[in-house]
Amino acid sequence: MRTSSQGVLEICEHEGIVPAPYLDSVGVWTWGVGHTAAAGGPDPQEKSRAMPSTDAAINAELIAAVKQFAVDLKSYEDGVNQAVRVPLEQHEFDALVSFHFNTGGIHRANLTKSLNAGDPDASGGFMGWLKPPEIKGRRTAEMRLFETGDYDANGTAIPVWGTDGKGKLTKPIRNVDGGWILEQMGMAAAPKKVKVPGAARAVIVDADKHPVKSTTNWAVVTGMLTAGWQAWQSADPMVQVASIGLIAVLLYIFAERIRKSKLAKQAMNALGL
Repeated sequence: MRTSSQGVLEICEHEGIVPAPYLDSVGVWTWGVGHTAAAGGPDPQEKSRAMPSTDAAINAELIAAVKQFAVDLKSYEDGVNQAVRVPLEQHEFDALVSFHFNTGGIHRANLTKSLNAGDPDASGGFMGWLKPPEIKGRRTAEMRLFETGDYDANGTAIPVWGTDGKGKLTKPIRNVDGGWILEQMGMAAAPKKVKVPGAARAVIVDADKHPVKSTTNWAVVTGMLTAGWQAWQSADPMVQVASIGLIAVLLYIFAERIRKSKLAKQAMNALGL
């Protein structure tokens, strides 16, 4: 598998682009889109640490950085393909590549062991890698992407960071559009993001982790829908509250039925569900 256009933008928004070498949060020399010497290729520590001084020079570094990112990304994709031995949906693969790109730990992570063992709660393993503490937001986004297919990135503003010329990040100096990055990498434009209410995502995630028994039949679902609708029309507030519970259970069963249909699930992922 390879990272989708949406997955590429997700990583780029997490990483940003830095056109001069800098020391990351754990003291590793880094350049471009999270490129380090460990990824192979140019060693950021050997590059000039001065920030490019003209727009043309910055643009040249940005192009070089994106080209290097494309090379690096393939090696991390290969790592995920080698480490994970169970089938993955596209959004699950994208989340794992983001995790591996940031940690380099896909081969030794409990997350991977749990996935390969078929653990329905394996995604909790994303939160096993929380050093430094400020990485928690990224881990949370990766876990949510894996569970729901909800991509945080919309690709409209990938930050380009400046440095002080001595290895310290300063502040964003501009943004670049994700479409430009994808064009440089020879990839198709990412589909427009559709934001789904958290409640709908939660129902689907719960159904995916804890599916109901396959003996559930549509007669029961139809009866629940009728009862829920009738209760909702009641003037009694307590009855209306009960109807919400019935409808929630119905959504659970409906989500499970969709989960069993690969075509339907692919359509849901395309919509961001």
